[in-house]
Amino acid sequence: MNAPACSAGFPPRVFLQEVVTRDGLQIEPRFLPTEDKVALIDALSQTGVAKIEVTSFVSPKAVPNLADAREVARAITRRPDVTYVALVPNLRGAEAALEAGMDELNLVLSVSETHNLANMRMTPAQSLEGFRRIVAAAAGTRATLNGSIATAFGCPFEGWQSSEKVLDLSEALLEAGLHSLTLADTTGMANPRQVGALVSAFRARFPGVPLTLHFHNTRGMGLANVLSALEAGADRFDASLGGIGGCPFAPGATGNISTEDLAHMLGEMGVATDVDLAALLALARSLPALVGHDIPGQVAKAGRSSDLHPVPAHLGAAQ
Repeated sequence: MNAPACSAGFPPRVFLQEVVTRDGLQIEPRFLPTEDKVALIDALSQTGVAKIEVTSFVSPKAVPNLADAREVARAITRRPDVTYVALVPNLRGAEAALEAGMDELNLVLSVSETHNLANMRMTPAQSLEGFRRIVAAAAGTRATLNGSIATAFGCPFEGWQSSEKVLDLSEALLEAGLHSLTLADTTGMANPRQVGALVSAFRARFPGVPLTLHFHNTRGMGLANVLSALEAGADRFDASLGGIGGCPFAPGATGNISTEDLAHMLGEMGVATDVDLAALLALARSLPALVGHDIPGQVAKAGRSSDLHPVPAHLGAAQ
């Protein structure tokens, strides 16, 4: 049975952006060997995802599982149709990422002052000032700069953040010289109505700015939030293979939305992603052996909706 035609009002293509080897691994207690990270990234490069967030050039003391950022960035096989991204917390990390030839630098700050202090040990204003130095360092290189606004849909310490506060911070990031933005639901506090309203407001204020949505499934609303964002015109989504990951500086944070679950949902709805779901599922099913535990993703366990099963033997005999 063919998938239904794409619903009216949805983007003609949705871009899936893989974050498993950064956001997915950053909270894992078991170190994944460098060669396994490289092999996973190279395999993901073959699946049709638009971007891969390869690693983070962060202090090994803060995130031990990403201590091999330089080695990973230099060893991966790069495809021209994939953008390879590194998260950078400061100028030193940005310089290392530029030296490693990353296509895009992802700069993160929280709209919530409390979360930014917990995560970055500085205020959002101080983070923004640091971003200006990174913009200057990246000038003249081919690297693009993306700004990720964490806690855009709520902070575990301060609660709900106003849309005006989020949009004003978005404007400040763009004025500082960043090229694209991500609105991140860092601890899975977003709900679909809230998502639709904020994405619509962002699109109205910044119609030409590339926008990514980064959802976590902490409270089971991740894919519902994707649907709401789609209806508001969003066409780029971060996701993590197997649904693993979470912010180590946010109480109660659990995994990202699952890449293969998202690809499956969009495919069933007739929304084009250019992603090879079978390849994603094979990688997701190999992930527990790498990380040493089960994964939250559902389709890797249940199979695709189109995967039919044999008729029970007793019914076949009755016929």
